[in-house]
Amino acid sequence: MADFIVAIELGSSKITGIAGKKNLDGSIKVLAVVKEDATSCIRKGVVNNIDKTVQALSNVIKKLENILKTKIARVYVGVNGQSIRSEKNIIVKQLPADTKVTVDMVNGLMDANRSMQYPDQEILDAVTQEYKVDNQLQVDPTGFICTRLEGNFLNILWRKSFYRNLNRCFENAGIAIAEMYLSPLALADAVLTDAERRGGCVLVDLGAETTTVAVYYRDILRHLAVIPLGSNNITKDLTSLQMEDKTAEEMKLKYAAAYTDSSEIDMGKTYPIDHDRSIDMPKFVEIVEARVQEIIENAWHQVPDEYVGKLLGGIVLTGGGSNMKEIGKAFKILTHTDKVRIAGSVTTTIISKSPAITAKDGTMCTVLGLLAKGNMNCAGSEISDSLFQNEQPANNASAQPILTHSTTENGKGIIKTEAEKAAEEAAKRKQEEEEERRRQQEAEEEEERRRKKRENSWFHKAVNGLKSFGRKMVEEEEDEK
Repeated sequence: MADFIVAIELGSSKITGIAGKKNLDGSIKVLAVVKEDATSCIRKGVVNNIDKTVQALSNVIKKLENILKTKIARVYVGVNGQSIRSEKNIIVKQLPADTKVTVDMVNGLMDANRSMQYPDQEILDAVTQEYKVDNQLQVDPTGFICTRLEGNFLNILWRKSFYRNLNRCFENAGIAIAEMYLSPLALADAVLTDAERRGGCVLVDLGAETTTVAVYYRDILRHLAVIPLGSNNITKDLTSLQMEDKTAEEMKLKYAAAYTDSSEIDMGKTYPIDHDRSIDMPKFVEIVEARVQEIIENAWHQVPDEYVGKLLGGIVLTGGGSNMKEIGKAFKILTHTDKVRIAGSVTTTIISKSPAITAKDGTMCTVLGLLAKGNMNCAGSEISDSLFQNEQPANNASAQPILTHSTTENGKGIIKTEAEKAAEEAAKRKQEEEEERRRQQEAEEEEERRRKKRENSWFHKAVNGLKSFGRKMVEEEEDEK
């Protein structure tokens, strides 16, 4: 029986599917890689046409199945896109004097944070920053004595409509989801070193239509934001020179640099647009650098003030935009940061002959990170060439079990699907109903015990005796009459 993991990333303008197998030494062997253009249905990482996205997802699955010769039963999915942002939240619990903090108390804070409501926003994940036990900060407050317990959380939000549309696409395509992950967190786990996360760093994923910024400090995610700016904005700026998108993209890839020293600008040099037209090098440099500067300044603006100057790991760049010439130098100059690293690939050893993987250009880091997260066999039944074999579709979402996640999985980048949330809410309602029935039963039993106690009490017996004596006297008087 086949054994492999499948991951799908919905990028800024394309959908990437990958299948691989984990080896005992920790390396991953890539078995198949496919890409599907999604410019007509996905914009800035967000689904804007459900039907076309369903078709694109189906095409990715079919292409992978044809290469693997095996049906795909489930997939790991990465979620990213415009409007994803983080929001700090504090939950406080006042306790009686000399109370010892328990695991249930900590979980109660997590649950209270998860139940927070944001207008038109869905909580995708909640990252615990730290706890405050009275006035002391603690990573794990369990066992401490205090009268005030405070939980500091970083909630990662996304528009509810975007979340629902994404879930609907996989449901309509009949693709079962093994796990849904936040792509930026999966990417961070795949490209950042332990030293960078502990010392603090800024991970910048330079995509085609979006730039994702994740700030880490002391091994904890401190801020996350997706900026609606990417390398395609440079291409669009160049089209203002009266050229086609294709020509502008080709010129960007061939001539553009994120930074050009003034001494290197040749005032008499030109770049050809077509057979009849050209653009002066100074003008070309001005257009490119203006947009690059805007992207870098917006990315750096996302770093919270309290961490500026403390990030020993510096800046880590990845994504397709990190391939632009002198991009590292531009970040150094504009952010005044000496340490800038370009992550062209993941830290895990990858075995593959696919040009998309071996290029190590940063474009496959996220989907490889999602693949590394997988631990469940995604293979279904083997595809047979026989015309007489009655095969059941292996990628039927309704046939898959609904997974549920616990409170302790906060901050791991795991996102609950709508089916999981519905199952969790149903289980919660059932538990509340059972607790209410138990309380009513206990109340009825307590009332019954009190009734019996009253009946067996000395006062109750004396009163009943007097009542009986009174009735007897009345009856005797009536008999005498």
